[in-house]
Amino acid sequence: MELSYLKPDWPAPDNIGAVCTTRNGGFSTVPYDSFNLGLHVNDCADHVLMNRKKLQDDLNPGKGIIYLNQVHSTRVVTATKDMLSLPPFDADALVTRESRLALAIMTADCLPVLLCNTRENVIGNAHAGWRGLCGGIIENTVEQMAADPASTFAYLGPCIGPEAFEVGPEVRDAFIRHDPECGDCFVEVRNDKYYANLPLLAKSRLVAAGVPEHHIYGGRYCTFSQSDLFFSYRRDHNTGRMASLIWLK
Repeated sequence: MELSYLKPDWPAPDNIGAVCTTRNGGFSTVPYDSFNLGLHVNDCADHVLMNRKKLQDDLNPGKGIIYLNQVHSTRVVTATKDMLSLPPFDADALVTRESRLALAIMTADCLPVLLCNTRENVIGNAHAGWRGLCGGIIENTVEQMAADPASTFAYLGPCIGPEAFEVGPEVRDAFIRHDPECGDCFVEVRNDKYYANLPLLAKSRLVAAGVPEHHIYGGRYCTFSQSDLFFSYRRDHNTGRMASLIWLK
């Protein structure tokens, strides 16, 4: 049977629900086959809405699922159930203390970062492409959770892997200007091109924000190389979107 959902392997409290979708188990046709959740990628809207309904029915978080209009920013929104009846906000991370409200981040190579706190009922979810990651989306999300980061756990969802994400020197330079030690997150390939390690870059930002390194999990799935499981914009360009979701039960 096709695998529709991946369950994060992390020691989250029992009152935390979390999944990462795959490309499988939905209604969309080629090249969006089949569990595309993005309405902005020129897929048939009816198919996308059917996929979103399936996701809602399968997860049954309660109040519903909050989606964003992700714009590679560093803006974090505090989610409430009122947002379910509003157009998606332009932002790239969500936090909430409301139960039974799922926070969704869509990706097709960028890194989703799920966050929960073991002492307070607060969760977060961040969309960490290289621009948002470099700009501080992770730090902003941890800050807006307003909970002790030493009690925060993070799960790094599926993203383009460190042997596939080729970038130019301007990307490497932007990160090194912020932290000279993150040069280890880049491996020169050829002609001043580098492979960037998104999970390692995210881990360094989480640690800098106060999240203990041993509280950080995931980062082992590669969207680019695992075409049977994941959409990848870098690989296919015209493709769908997965979602990573977290909610308080």
